[in-house]
Amino acid sequence: MKRLEITEIDKTLATDASASASLAIAPAAATCGEVLVKLLENYGVELVFGIPGVHTVELYRGLARSSMRHITPRHEQGAGFMADGYARVSGKPGVCFIITGPGMTNIATAMAQAYADSIPMLVISSVNARQHLGNGNGMLHELPSQRGVFAGMTAFSHTLMSADELPAVLARAFAVFDSARPRPVHIEIPLDVIVAPAAHLSTAMLARTSKPCADPRSIAEAAAMLRQARRPLILAGGGAVNAGIELQQLAERLQAPTALTINAKGLLPPQHPLLLGSTQSTAATRALVCEADVVLAVGTELGETDYDTVFDGGFRIPGKLIRIDIDAQQLARNYPATLALLSDTGNALQGLLQQLSLQPEPLLHAVLPDVSWGGKRVAALRCEIDSSLDHAARMQHRMLEVVASTLPDAIYVGDSTQPVYTGNITFDARTPRSWFNSSTGYGTLGYALPAAIGAKLATAGTPVICLIGDGGLQFTLPELASAVEAGVPVIILLWNNSGYGEIKKYMQNRAIEPVGVDIYTPDFIAIARGFGCAAQHVATATELASALQLAMSAGTPTVLEISEIEWTGQEQ
Repeated sequence: MKRLEITEIDKTLATDASASASLAIAPAAATCGEVLVKLLENYGVELVFGIPGVHTVELYRGLARSSMRHITPRHEQGAGFMADGYARVSGKPGVCFIITGPGMTNIATAMAQAYADSIPMLVISSVNARQHLGNGNGMLHELPSQRGVFAGMTAFSHTLMSADELPAVLARAFAVFDSARPRPVHIEIPLDVIVAPAAHLSTAMLARTSKPCADPRSIAEAAAMLRQARRPLILAGGGAVNAGIELQQLAERLQAPTALTINAKGLLPPQHPLLLGSTQSTAATRALVCEADVVLAVGTELGETDYDTVFDGGFRIPGKLIRIDIDAQQLARNYPATLALLSDTGNALQGLLQQLSLQPEPLLHAVLPDVSWGGKRVAALRCEIDSSLDHAARMQHRMLEVVASTLPDAIYVGDSTQPVYTGNITFDARTPRSWFNSSTGYGTLGYALPAAIGAKLATAGTPVICLIGDGGLQFTLPELASAVEAGVPVIILLWNNSGYGEIKKYMQNRAIEPVGVDIYTPDFIAIARGFGCAAQHVATATELASALQLAMSAGTPTVLEISEIEWTGQEQ
């Protein structure tokens, strides 16, 4: 229904004269849709992802005259994943314009992934005219309650009942992005409100909010607990992504082994003597956590997809637990805290560093640190984990090492695929925001390609690697056309095992005869070239390094297909 002729639009919307007329006649004064575009500009929005439809064309009236660039995906789910990738790399909210009904249900998976991973996303959609909301009259794209569908995967979902509400509702959205746990926000605008006169509205930003700080008494109490710890340990999550300097300083001051969630990779640099990596689901790291007398959990929900990827419930924190989080409810979930600090992580870590630098009062019995703790234990643990890897994991890690040595500054955007699962454990990112994937949180397939496009749009000069399997790529394969059209030279590393290999292994491990996992595999090289991409098959580390260098100068998206059988069969 996105390309109806104008006569059909008028016929479809005949019961709403004002909406029908607005689609055919350009309004004389600035409309709500036009003012929205100007407000977004003033909030610093640079990109909008969306597919124009008959219910959103009035959002586009002012877009061509704005400084914002529009990116057209081939599916609204792709729009959401692009916005997600852009937000993770830039730190700014990804913005989408989405049509009523099917457009919104198409983007739902992307919104749920962003919600689970605490990613800022602003989804602005149309909805049927106010007099038709909830009536069930069979209007175009009608849902009984579009807002109700999306309330559970957003920080909030709001129906704009008048143009006058627009500035305040946008300010609420950016307050979430600036000062709360960042999550998607959905604003739906009825068809008659999009075209309502709005020239009287100010397009200036309302006052931006600042990030919260912890209570000074709680900071002092936390510092005292850490000062007295013999075996402190840090668990850091994506909520600390902007506090890498403070986190590293605190870890070094405490000599605390530090484990990072997938979204926190890069907060400590590779080879740092205190870095445990993202190994919280391994037996070795779990044993170390059990030995810690004080655990500091910073910006992490302590959730299953980072701490229990083996799904056995075996991760425990028997020692004292200090939690720092910007979400008050999260402080009470999963693991009870001895001390909970409601705060932006950067502000809290700065406060802890200041407190720890103060001269403590003399203690009758001074607490001495455990000399076998810190870097010594971390080095032994990492050796133990490395020696436990099987041949397949070693070869998948070898592929990532080739990429890292060839393109040392690359950003890795992953799907739910075997090399990503391995890299989550073995690969240490150089910087924050440079390794993320959809295997955490919601755990969707097809994420990596459109998210890599969004990531590349956020950082034109940095190589962006899409790590994806043949099964996942078929979810969003048409987005290759979006990348070519937008001139986004992402590098797609396609791990081809001719099906859903990880799920097949999961079934076999449970004595289930595999069904539905050995899927038809098309000729990806031919398809990629048909879309206008460069594409080739690579079988060895030397071929991969050469192909990566060539891809950097291609100027177009490049698909590099790697056969699991060929790659894993090489000598290490």
